[in-house]
Amino acid sequence: MDADSLLLSLELASGSGQGLSPDRRASLLTSLLLVKRDYRFARVLFWGRILGLVADYYIAQGLSEDQLAPRKTLYSLNCTEWSLLPPATEEMATQTAVVSGRFMGDPSHEYEHTELQKVNEGEKVFDEEVVVQIKEETRLVSVIDQIDKAVAIIPRGALFKTPFGVTHVNRTFEGLPLSEIRKLSSYFHFREAVDLKNKTLLEKAELDPSLDFMDSLEYDIPKVFLYHWAWATHPSGSPSPGSQRVLEHPDGERQRAGGAPQPALARPHLLPRAPHQELWLHLRGHG
Repeated sequence: MDADSLLLSLELASGSGQGLSPDRRASLLTSLLLVKRDYRFARVLFWGRILGLVADYYIAQGLSEDQLAPRKTLYSLNCTEWSLLPPATEEMATQTAVVSGRFMGDPSHEYEHTELQKVNEGEKVFDEEVVVQIKEETRLVSVIDQIDKAVAIIPRGALFKTPFGVTHVNRTFEGLPLSEIRKLSSYFHFREAVDLKNKTLLEKAELDPSLDFMDSLEYDIPKVFLYHWAWATHPSGSPSPGSQRVLEHPDGERQRAGGAPQPALARPHLLPRAPHQELWLHLRGHG
């Protein structure tokens, strides 16, 4: 969300059931304008909010004139005071991969992880347990970077690249036409191209260098999981009271459906279906 149109963007996002209180909105709008001035950013984007047990992290990103230049990421716990986060590295991603669960909401909180390290004493080599401490601030940097690389997308034409290699916002862009909205080729990953560099010259000949300079979603290969819902039913074909709903994998492994992450899948009897009809759900995702 661009800070210049933050209130409108928050209104549109509140339709999903997640929003901010009026005082948070006012504080956020004012403080982001000050961040843009103090850090001399060309644009400031409100990235979102990461929920924590003690407090929530409000994330903002600052962009320079070149929209694809490395972005500066900041966080705040009160929508007023902002702190700059260090750039993400591969070492951070490897270090924080062992941490799971909710964020605490305290940047100084340290997670403890026990790992085995090989120790040499003369000719003997043995494993020793070492306690590694990981700061939550490091985990925050890594998680934001991973989310950006995976799901930050923009429509084709929203940015354009000049012959000098600088990327700017396309002021004439008014949205995709209806015929292009549902095409994956109309959306790009909002980051430097990775797969585009591996294309042949023949494939690049059909691309517009001023618009098609990022990786298209068209060539993403998501992992596909196929599951089968089974109901315990009465002879009449309706779900029996108190029946257990089972999530069945095609290879025969069974798992009990539960948990809150997928509320729509936790209640299959609410989905429309004919008596004795089997329901197949194709779950598509990148994880």
